Amino acid sequence: MEIDTGNTAWLLVSTALVLLMTPGLALFYGGLNRSKGVLNMMMMSFSSIGLISILWLFYGFTVAFGEGGKFWGDLGQYLGTKTFVGESDLWGETGIPLYVFITFQMMFAVITVALISGALSDRAKFAGWLLFAFGWATLVYFPVAHMVWGGGLIGGDIGALDFAGGTAVHINAGAAALALVLVLGRRVGWPRESMKPHNVPLVALGAGLLWFGWFGFNAGSELTADGVTALAFVNTQVATAGALLGWIVVEWLRDRKPTLVGASSGAVAGLVAITPACAFITPAASVLLGLVAGAVCAVAVGLKYRLGYDDSLDVVGVHFVGGWIGCLWIGLFGTASVSELVTSDGLLVGGNASLLGKQFLGALIVTVYSFVIAYALGFVIDKTIGFRVSAEAEVEGIDVAEHAESGYDMSPTTGSSAGGAFAMAGIGGTKPASESADEADESAPVSEKVAG
Repeated sequence: MEIDTGNTAWLLVSTALVLLMTPGLALFYGGLNRSKGVLNMMMMSFSSIGLISILWLFYGFTVAFGEGGKFWGDLGQYLGTKTFVGESDLWGETGIPLYVFITFQMMFAVITVALISGALSDRAKFAGWLLFAFGWATLVYFPVAHMVWGGGLIGGDIGALDFAGGTAVHINAGAAALALVLVLGRRVGWPRESMKPHNVPLVALGAGLLWFGWFGFNAGSELTADGVTALAFVNTQVATAGALLGWIVVEWLRDRKPTLVGASSGAVAGLVAITPACAFITPAASVLLGLVAGAVCAVAVGLKYRLGYDDSLDVVGVHFVGGWIGCLWIGLFGTASVSELVTSDGLLVGGNASLLGKQFLGALIVTVYSFVIAYALGFVIDKTIGFRVSAEAEVEGIDVAEHAESGYDMSPTTGSSAGGAFAMAGIGGTKPASESADEADESAPVSEKVAG
């Protein structure tokens, strides 16, 4: 079989789109965070790009997509020390070079790990985060990807459907985030102190980049350019639009004011929910999914105040809950009329509950497995090198404590042009030298005049 240039070009573009999602996530999380922790928050996303890319090349891909058992792929099949540049090194019947598919799936691994970080803002040691990311990717994400997409337990034996990552990505990351929140405990001052987003335009920018990149995430998961790709593309758009509206309607009814943070969060909730279902349901069902996911997630983010877990940026309320909704939606509205992978129509389409049961079981397995391993990893890290920064570092700002830099330098510059931009604007600047000298002449001792 020869290389299919059209399919290859589409997947190359989709790969770049999915990569863009992680910097978009960094901006989204960074804007939602407090200003004294914005860099640490963004660093956790960017460091995931570096760390997980290397792990995926060397052994992550072969664990996830190598031929093998129910939980683990063949370690030797696609080991990173091998090269795959021959004419026959294509992925299945797609006509796509193997390295293109490897890199496409690499971006999924990267952003799944980065998603977890939003629950840990302002209080996790960066070294502890890197160690956790290494362990969780190895022990959880790679095996779960095999179970869901590599012919393992969930996708192969149970027959649960997940087109682009509702279980493997969002439920997986959300369960791990909840576990780490319980290990680390609450931020200092939460929930008494106000911890509002420090930069709402940054939130909207990040959400926009996520929305843009998500077309590669969902439609690109078909790998080839065909009718299913088109269905996933339109479903991604309309479900996200519906979720945006669903979230702000809840805000309007509850708080009497819709917010840009709410609209941005609603869009992300819709993107999460449609991810597993985008190729298995109709566009009309996608709109309904978006409305429901946006409204339910808007309510779910408030559960942390009732239950007392400090999920800083609502990874549980958006990704975990949204992932569950999208996964179960396949069991309700999945239809063979749009996908041959749906062997029996969903409960509300064909009156058959078997698919819903499979979806529930698959999501439950991922939830329990990810939570248990993440909790164990977090606990061990916390008891060895320490996972949480000191209270002093948290209060003063984790950016300075962990990275020796801050996101915003508001102090005036020093030197001959003292005051910098603030002085130029007439804000807080020093007085002109002549005026200062006059005041010194009038009131200061001779020694101070000379020194001045």
